[in-house]
Amino acid sequence: MEEFQQNPTLLTRLKSFILESMRVFRITKKPTMTEFKAVVKVSAIGIALIGIIGFIIQILWRLAS
Repeated sequence: MEEFQQNPTLLTRLKSFILESMRVFRITKKPTMTEFKAVVKVSAIGIALIGIIGFIIQILWRLAS
């Protein structure tokens, strides 16, 4: 008797991926404008903080050398 195939075929993996993707799209929802603005604000603050930290490190590095 043949042993059960451990590695699923490409077609099986593709079908599984499509089914899981459809499930995700069914349970997600479009954000409201308020939620979207909050995400944009938080992202902008995070990017700005990382930029400021990088700028400060660059200034300190140049002053040290």
